[in-house]
Amino acid sequence: MNKFLKEFKDRGLFYQCTNEDELSNFLDTKKIRGYIGFDCTAESLHVGSLMQIMCLRLLQKHGHRPIVLLGGGTTRIGDPSGKDKTRSILNEKEIEKNIKNIEKILKKFLNVKDPKTKPIFVNNYSWLKNLNYINFLREIGKHFTINKMLSFDSVKTRLEREQSLSYMEFNYMILQAYDFLELNKKQNCILQIGGSDQWGNIVNGVELIKRYSNKQVFGLTTPLITLASGTKMGKTESGAIWLDKKFLSTYDYWQFWRNTDDRDVIKFLKIFTDLEIDEIISRENDNINDLKILLANKATTMIHGTKAAKDAEQAAKEAFSGNFLGSTLPSLKISNKDLIKSLTIIDLVILSKLENSKSEVRRLIKGNAIKLNNNVISNENFRIKKDLFVDKYLKLSIGKKRHLKVEID
Repeated sequence: MNKFLKEFKDRGLFYQCTNEDELSNFLDTKKIRGYIGFDCTAESLHVGSLMQIMCLRLLQKHGHRPIVLLGGGTTRIGDPSGKDKTRSILNEKEIEKNIKNIEKILKKFLNVKDPKTKPIFVNNYSWLKNLNYINFLREIGKHFTINKMLSFDSVKTRLEREQSLSYMEFNYMILQAYDFLELNKKQNCILQIGGSDQWGNIVNGVELIKRYSNKQVFGLTTPLITLASGTKMGKTESGAIWLDKKFLSTYDYWQFWRNTDDRDVIKFLKIFTDLEIDEIISRENDNINDLKILLANKATTMIHGTKAAKDAEQAAKEAFSGNFLGSTLPSLKISNKDLIKSLTIIDLVILSKLENSKSEVRRLIKGNAIKLNNNVISNENFRIKKDLFVDKYLKLSIGKKRHLKVEID
């Protein structure tokens, strides 16, 4: 088996492939270009997109060149896959802002220096914005049948639930197939990778290129990841695990990986780090907490750098030991004016952004989950006074794993 495909499988990334034997033979003889598309519906990607990013890194590792398609055009439509209602449509400025920030994030994960493998960034709006509708129907639309389009899960599920599916969304699969055709023509791209929920869209692209230009291209999908607990990867009780530290601190990102369920640690080391498979297997019987710290450090270093990962690890040790005066814990600065206004514990938690809902904060207080300087706060009307601060610092904790250093500015 081809080395890229073998490692793809060994790391648990493989789900389905079109013409796998042919692709393996092709990869043995040539360096290829393969693409993954990212919708630009938010300013940052979250860890739900991380498996696809790791696929791009693996392509580079094996000498192939990744193409990153940023869906400036298709984001204006909305992918119905896995959705039970129409997505909110963003305006032009929001989409452009999202594209720029997502590209910055992806460049942190990918090698942008090697001319042979550095990523090619494309925005499908460049070819979708000027489509002539009549010509598009005649040249592209004729290759699609309504019968087959209705059979795809992204459409069938919505119709079975009697949930509305707009004609705009119904066109999404045709546009994604057209993206593959354009990349094949313009960039000689012969492989599309995506999540298993994209299988129908990917197969559409493979078949369109075959019919349109009689060229052989390939599709490869990854499994959808759920945690051992059954929850969706990338989502937690406190919200999405964003890759941009503007939306999630390095400390909280590190803690997400550190708090991985014991049953997921080895799997995540294979998928979300660059550690060699043999090394991971050799460490399967190591202390599970050491492996969790290894996972947290490797995953955090990849996006935020080595120093940030070490600082987060040190901050976690300080929080556990009660040494909240250390410099590495995430911090919130409040002014004397805030104290004069007599903040309540609920106000402080909302200001800290550790929680966004006052009702959730009240629930946590009732469960004795909120502490100040390691002391449980059981009164939701508790006032934050200056005498609580030690050398201008106050430690706010939610449960055992979320901590913040509050500082008087």
